[in-house]
Amino acid sequence: MKAQPQRHNPLNQADNSPVAAYRRPDDPEWHWLEARDAPQVSAFLEAANRESDAWFAPLEALTEALYRGHLARRELAVSGLPTPLDHHCYWSETAADADFPCWWRYPLASPEARHCFLDLEARAAEHDFFELGDMALSPDEQWLAWSEDTRGDETFELWLMRLPEGTPRRVLEEIGPELSWAEDNATLLFTRYDATQRPDSVWRLSIDAAGQAGEASLILREDDPEFWLGLGKTRSRQWLVLESASKDTTECHLIPADAPTTAPRCFRHRESGVEYSLDHRPGVFYVLHNRHAVHFQLDWAEETASDPDWQPLLAHRDDATLEGVDAFSWGLVITERDHQQAQVRMRVIELDAAHAIGRDERLPLPEAPCSLMLGDMPHFSTRCLRLREESFTLPVRWLEHDLDSGERRLLKEQPIHGSLLPEQLECRRLWATAHDGEQIPVSIVARADCLGQAPLPTLLYGYGAYGEVLDPWFSVARLELLERGVAFAVAHVRGGGDRGEPWYLAGKMEHKENSFRDFLAARDALAATGLSDPDRIAAYGASAGGLLVGASLNLAPEAFCAAVLDVPFVDVLRTMENPDLPLTTAEYTEWGNPDEPAVRKRIRAYSPLDNLAPLPYPSVFLQGSWHDSRVPYWEPAKLYARLRELGSARGPVLLRTDMAAGHGGASGRFKAWRDGARQDAFILWALGMTRD
Repeated sequence: MKAQPQRHNPLNQADNSPVAAYRRPDDPEWHWLEARDAPQVSAFLEAANRESDAWFAPLEALTEALYRGHLARRELAVSGLPTPLDHHCYWSETAADADFPCWWRYPLASPEARHCFLDLEARAAEHDFFELGDMALSPDEQWLAWSEDTRGDETFELWLMRLPEGTPRRVLEEIGPELSWAEDNATLLFTRYDATQRPDSVWRLSIDAAGQAGEASLILREDDPEFWLGLGKTRSRQWLVLESASKDTTECHLIPADAPTTAPRCFRHRESGVEYSLDHRPGVFYVLHNRHAVHFQLDWAEETASDPDWQPLLAHRDDATLEGVDAFSWGLVITERDHQQAQVRMRVIELDAAHAIGRDERLPLPEAPCSLMLGDMPHFSTRCLRLREESFTLPVRWLEHDLDSGERRLLKEQPIHGSLLPEQLECRRLWATAHDGEQIPVSIVARADCLGQAPLPTLLYGYGAYGEVLDPWFSVARLELLERGVAFAVAHVRGGGDRGEPWYLAGKMEHKENSFRDFLAARDALAATGLSDPDRIAAYGASAGGLLVGASLNLAPEAFCAAVLDVPFVDVLRTMENPDLPLTTAEYTEWGNPDEPAVRKRIRAYSPLDNLAPLPYPSVFLQGSWHDSRVPYWEPAKLYARLRELGSARGPVLLRTDMAAGHGGASGRFKAWRDGARQDAFILWALGMTRD
């Protein structure tokens, strides 16, 4: 069956469309949409929303069925995994009809004395948008601090409450999300933004016994506009770590956690192109770095050394990238990525007093490909590791791995209801040949019985930036498409980190075009193997993934029958030319600085909005958010307007802007699920599958 032709609202011919009504002959590129405060801007977006609603009206029953089906498949009342700290055990509970959780605790010696200490559902009820940034408990567990965003622009307020039943008090406004307590139970660290919403400074706030906050004191300011400041504390609880980082360079500053007024000392001054991160065991720092080691290596340094002399512990390897180190009293957990198989792995390394490795073994994988990561383990001396596992066919589960006995105990797993169960799914890994001969991993999941009836209608997903990995993840919402016979595929393109650090470097800066070519190669491999119907492949990309899909459409508009671009980064050149926009200067090491002519030419050659032409584009559904500080609402709005003006698309071009959300979309889970159902209805329509 071919993709279903549009039978309602022929938008490209509508004289009363928002694009026709708001067109300005003197601004053919629609830059006037950047004037947020102009009444016509919001009027245009609202008009496009009404148009989108009208187009979706015939799909309302399908959208509702998708939404209800999603709800029926999942456990709506959710309890988090309890985590014991020094004095209490903590967990979250989300009621079946709630968007947000309540946080609970009980004294370790009295499990029956449970108490809800933070009701996020009640706090969110006062706002159209709500997002918790960070939540931090003082070491004595007497004070709770948290940051919350009630606009969607990722600007946060600091709140403080004495536990168990104190009154919440707003302490500060206009801060970043991150919080960290010092070990004196009276000092809280937080970040602030500069004019471009870059976290450029770390501040210290003293809290007295009555909960009164003093004047905030500046600890560290970062003047280089390409660097962001972040903060944290080692699991040993001995050091506060202030990290200044660009996309390719790091510098760490240290403060004793029990003496937070001490001036920070720089662990090692920044060296262009060198990234490093720290963890700590008494007397020793562990340094994961790429200095003369493109795939990273692990060294150690004496804690007291004024000029740390790094000693090798784990050497650089050609076949794997070292991604993380977590220190415990007994040794280290190492996270690494196998380049050949594009698979994350974890190693347990026990160290003796002389720093010699006494044990080095890999943790088992439930299957491959899969995701594996450490869970929440605040205790430095624990010998029972909490692990989180999932894959495209394995719902999320948490296990406890005993280092002494080797036993693994299931702590919790995500229940799945309905007629399609995880064991009825099958995942396959393909390898697509790119334009330059490189092999691109492609994951595809579908009902096992449907794979025997291929080719299948397919949704192809990609991201491909910042070294982010697309390790397999289980999605309850995805089951609605899979049950209807759709296959879901992921293109693990260069620019992501799926095959380690070299994979990332091969898809950024002057190599960025590899990402787009890889995505199209993945599409072609799905068709060539007979798994996907070449006439029914839709593309999906969000944020930088929207750039991936948008650029791919310009290169090969007939490759897809439809595309969903969610908060898409598509006005790359104009954004990167404006250093006053949030995030721009920090992105120079990802995309390049267009003040350099060669870089400007390169970005201009792939930026989706700069390469539009009267091509046979597929049906396109664009989504933006009014308060998005990462990808401004005007990027998808401009793409919508200019695609519609071209009038060459094979189907509808739609825009929907959430006027109460930020980059992550709707803050409440039910609204987010409804938005997802609308996306899926569009995809099913484009794949010709609106009839059950």
